[in-house]
Amino acid sequence: MRNLTDVTPTNTASKNSARKHESAPKHVAGEATYVDDIIEPRGTLYGAVGFSSIAKGKITALDLSEVRASEGVVDVLEVDDIPGHIDIAAVFDGDPLLTKDDIKYQGQPIFVVAATTELQARRAVRKAKIDYQEMEPLLNVTQALEREQFVRPSHYMKRGHYDEAMAQADYRLQAQQHVGGQEHFYLEGQVALVVPMEDQGMLVYSSTQHPSEVQKLVAEVLNVPFNRITVDMRRMGGGFGGKESQAAAWACMAALLVLKTGRAVKVRLPRSDDMTMTGKRHPFYNTYDIGFDENGLIQAADIMVAGDCGHSADLSDAIVDRAMFHADNAYYLPNVTIAGHRCMTNTVSHTAFRGFGGPQGMMIIERAMDDIARAVGCDPLDVRKRNLYGGVGRDTTPYHQQVEHNLLPELIEQLETSSDYWQRRADITQWNQTSRVLKRGLALTPVKFGISFTLQHLNQAGALIHIYTDGSIQVNHGGTEMGQGLHTKIIQIVAQALSLNPDDIQITATRTDKVPNTSPTAASSGTDLNGQAAKNAALILKQRICECIAEHKGCEIETVRFEDGQVRWREQDQEESMSFAQAAQFAYVNRVSLSATGYYKTPKIWYDRNAAKGRPFFYFANGAAVSEVIVDTLTGEYRVVAVDILHDVGRSLNPAVDLGQIEGGFIQGMGWLTTEELKWNDKGVLTSNGPATYKIPAISDTPPRFKVSLFERDNDEETVYHSKAVGEPPFMLAISVWSALRDAVSSLSDYTISPSLDSPATPERVLDAVMATRDQLRQGETL
Repeated sequence: MRNLTDVTPTNTASKNSARKHESAPKHVAGEATYVDDIIEPRGTLYGAVGFSSIAKGKITALDLSEVRASEGVVDVLEVDDIPGHIDIAAVFDGDPLLTKDDIKYQGQPIFVVAATTELQARRAVRKAKIDYQEMEPLLNVTQALEREQFVRPSHYMKRGHYDEAMAQADYRLQAQQHVGGQEHFYLEGQVALVVPMEDQGMLVYSSTQHPSEVQKLVAEVLNVPFNRITVDMRRMGGGFGGKESQAAAWACMAALLVLKTGRAVKVRLPRSDDMTMTGKRHPFYNTYDIGFDENGLIQAADIMVAGDCGHSADLSDAIVDRAMFHADNAYYLPNVTIAGHRCMTNTVSHTAFRGFGGPQGMMIIERAMDDIARAVGCDPLDVRKRNLYGGVGRDTTPYHQQVEHNLLPELIEQLETSSDYWQRRADITQWNQTSRVLKRGLALTPVKFGISFTLQHLNQAGALIHIYTDGSIQVNHGGTEMGQGLHTKIIQIVAQALSLNPDDIQITATRTDKVPNTSPTAASSGTDLNGQAAKNAALILKQRICECIAEHKGCEIETVRFEDGQVRWREQDQEESMSFAQAAQFAYVNRVSLSATGYYKTPKIWYDRNAAKGRPFFYFANGAAVSEVIVDTLTGEYRVVAVDILHDVGRSLNPAVDLGQIEGGFIQGMGWLTTEELKWNDKGVLTSNGPATYKIPAISDTPPRFKVSLFERDNDEETVYHSKAVGEPPFMLAISVWSALRDAVSSLSDYTISPSLDSPATPERVLDAVMATRDQLRQGETL
């Protein structure tokens, strides 16, 4: 019997097509339905959260009498009202839904109000009378490191013989850096609507990247079986990791209020409350101690990354692991030790964010590349190229995974040429020699990003496909759509597998009663996992239809094929065909099931944490970016004037979607490294809690020259149609902007001084770097 798994569809209608986003018309017309747009049942109540105003201490008195008496208030939820689990931590304990005693961060939820209107609920929470015994919060990550205040044990990687190699190194450099965090700033804030159903059941509409986790946690706080809870998620208005673990709390609060009141409840956080109560990208404190030769070739490296995790572990164990996995970025480190620490501070628990720790880990080695180049008098690009992973003997990571199919040398060479790097470098050097105030900078930085969840069991997915008798198809899968085009790609994958027009396929809301036990849509794995599961389901149905036609038409199954919406076969040396709709009807009449589930699990991956060895990633995605900046050395202000990107996407499933992801990821990364600054005061109160105090990039920040190209080469691994993940890797291309700013400041010393520049590289920090460089020049100091 023929197995259709490896059969390539003959139609080209959906293959590698730059098809528009499946919801684009609805987005433009304002017709796309988000959780807050769902028509609420009659009698729906609205929730608001009362939270701590201090960062550390104890509640000594809690008086909610005025809250309960406030206009429109129907009920109030406190911690003692929770019948089931109180701790809703994603992995490790430490995240109570509500508290009545210990306070660990400003913004910690204490109670929830349900009122007849949203305004009434928000007004009511302000009437709470709470007395605290305030304590001094721990807010500094370096202090936490010194005191060994950790949320999880530290982890270490080692390969080679660092001590011996360092002793023999020609040159040695040491440095430290602070890498700032980042607010997710999704357009749609945290929101959940919970509707009571029969038999203790509830229907939960949640803006979440992880419906199965919301299902689990809602069931656990209610103390009911998981099968009583159904989570529905059609689309999010952005997630970026901020709705992977931290969307669950608001659904749990709403569900508990439903249990108390018997009425539907919606909880939607105002922007300032959202920014105060939810975690951000982890700030990091990194150090390196590196030995190298006169050509800048690294001989030994000791790297430390310390994540500021906030008050609890959340996902920090895996996030700091990934920072460690990417502390090498694209470079071979022959003798290396890497330490990763998970520091506890009295802030909100930091969480997943695009790149999941990888960007913070890459920053320290990219700083080292610039520093080494200044020390040996080379262009940073030459030093980067010399240290790239290479052939046998230079192809093993610090965690002992072999770097196979390394595209970066060729990709970088292609970008060098297309961006005219060396001519621009000569022009910029000449410009900087004659321009006293304005200095230009240029940098080319690469990205090698591992694709897979580092927690092995998350690397699985399911899908459900129904073929109806009119030939229309409905697809459901475990991934969530947050604007990244996942549903669009999966429609195209199924269309390609069945040789159909994508317009004949509909994606429905992600629901836990259709595809159970799903993994979060994160780690750039949404298409890899769910797309392959959907493809497998489609191929099962294709096989069934082929077998039915072969049996009832008396033809060989090898002659049955799907082409451009038709099913064709050879019958007694005659070419016969029917439309796909007719084939579906034919199969139904002959009692063939037209519904199938598909499943996929990522092969080859493993990691022995005790030995710090393994293959945590199925493959690596690659890319490189050239960024050019101009800096006003009197004020520290700057502009990004040109960006050239060449990014590896394998065989692109949808070039339009992929280009959009690359552009958006780069700009978001640029914001992280330049303008987006998280600020807490000395009491641990977040002061950057709105768009007036927190600056994400605007359209005017887009560089005038912004050239993005795809390095299209089939993925050597067996991914869905040999594509590669594209969600997270482009984010780290923006490191080239930070490196270019350092390059511009370094030009003040004729590139002999490599300035320290923590991120975000705000104009104030750039000006500090300018002044420090000039001070070094006056003192006659260089590296």
